[in-house]
Amino acid sequence: MKATRLSAAGLAVALLGALAASTPARAADTATNASSTTCATDPATPKRQFRAMWIASVTNIDWPSAASQTAPDRIAKQKAEYLSWLDLAQQLHHNAVVVQVRPTADAFWPSPYEPWSEYLTGVRGQDPGWDPLAFLVEESHKRNLEFHAWLNPYRVSMPAPGAGADLSKLAPNHPARQHPDWVFAYPPANVAGSRLYYNPGIPEVRAFVETAMMDAVTRYDVDGVHFDDYFYPYPSGSYEVPDDAAFAQHNRGFTDRADWRRDNINLLVQEMNAKIKAVKPWVKFGVSPFGIWRNRSADPAGSDTTGSQSYDIISADTRKWIKQEWIDYVVPQLYWYIGQYPAADYARLVPWWAEQVRGTRVQLYIGQADYKSGDPAYGSFWMNPNELSDHLTLNRSYPEVLGNVHFSAVQVRANRLGATDSYSAEHYSRPALVPTMAQLPARPLQHPVIVGVDRKADGVHLRWRQPADGKGPFGTATAYAIYRFDGKAHIDACGFADASHLVGTVRGTAGDVQSWVDADTAAGTAYTYYVTALDRVWNEGPASPARFVR
Repeated sequence: MKATRLSAAGLAVALLGALAASTPARAADTATNASSTTCATDPATPKRQFRAMWIASVTNIDWPSAASQTAPDRIAKQKAEYLSWLDLAQQLHHNAVVVQVRPTADAFWPSPYEPWSEYLTGVRGQDPGWDPLAFLVEESHKRNLEFHAWLNPYRVSMPAPGAGADLSKLAPNHPARQHPDWVFAYPPANVAGSRLYYNPGIPEVRAFVETAMMDAVTRYDVDGVHFDDYFYPYPSGSYEVPDDAAFAQHNRGFTDRADWRRDNINLLVQEMNAKIKAVKPWVKFGVSPFGIWRNRSADPAGSDTTGSQSYDIISADTRKWIKQEWIDYVVPQLYWYIGQYPAADYARLVPWWAEQVRGTRVQLYIGQADYKSGDPAYGSFWMNPNELSDHLTLNRSYPEVLGNVHFSAVQVRANRLGATDSYSAEHYSRPALVPTMAQLPARPLQHPVIVGVDRKADGVHLRWRQPADGKGPFGTATAYAIYRFDGKAHIDACGFADASHLVGTVRGTAGDVQSWVDADTAAGTAYTYYVTALDRVWNEGPASPARFVR
């Protein structure tokens, strides 16, 4: 955005003053000095918490809807559907969306490497006539929601009515048709549920999928890159993954195939992280793995569980990725209830994952199974309308848990048993800032200056300027946080320590003057407002001088 114009003398004064006032810049709450003060905070209204829902495109689970593909105004309908998901995210005080834009080795943008996704038009490879990813990112940012591009590395097709194991049913320009030696069918082509996968053991495949995925990072203003739990395929019966030839040719000295497969995925994760940070150091990289790494019976470092182990069944050594800090965040899919469930008890797994990230720079968010809530097929525990809310309450006991991601959008909106209402009221009643990451680049921010505060029929209108924005040693304000206090009083640092008085965040716009309308005000009540600047990765600058409105 455009910085406020200052005279040379004025800029010098601003620079000197802010340098003295805003060190260290990287701390999340240095703006209000809350980090150096012991403050009583409300655990129900944390200042920082990652909140998102997965918006899945594969088989048109969430967006776009299958019905939109044949609508006469298809593009307008798909845009409207996405905006409705953003409305829901804002209503629930989420601060991010995780949107699937490469579900089956295809693309939701005009990729020079892969065909258009069938989930846009119903036809594999058909140009939808617009750039969905550009729209998704732009509209998400207008709402000040982080946009995490959800990419599936190796899955090429889905079972019928998808292409299944038939290469000829893929888009004519699909790389898998040009390189049939790059893919395998699993389970075998004559077995129900068969689909195609790129072979993770072929170096050329790994290089290609990294290049194809990096195209979205380099060309679009995404905030994060997100992988889910699909790497090697989940086992189907007793069928083996058909990678004999790849192992023989590309084993890199490994004699144990399971170790080799894990190393193939390790290389993908390590290389993607390095490539992302080389191009855009501020873009986060996260993975949402299956909720069990290994059971304690198989590995002393494992969890007190007896379920399937991602380390073994899909070759995902997620614990190593955390310890090596190849990822910025991890979202284990803890899709089990709290209770006596020896295979995988939520109450046993949360502390295990908390222990894994402790002492690392990797942030922990928990994947929540909204899709199970209110569905009797998953058992009586999921018929408790407070089960998900109880999950979030349990999370509070572990400071390493910094957020939640809900699967998936249609289930969040379905609100069966009123479960969404329950956990939102108890845990998301106030907005929250995204947790900061010390490993991401940051520069100090100046405090905003509120230049106008006026009460009107539709609420209180605030206007402010951002001095020295992006000038000299100062960072650029990407967004702003607005705090409101009743009455007229001087507020100390503890007033900003949680979200009790955070009324909203807003994306910065071009121009010198920023503005926001507080529509949730009471007639006859006086308020004091403060505004803080937030950089691209949610580091917060000093609070503005207070402004009072009668």
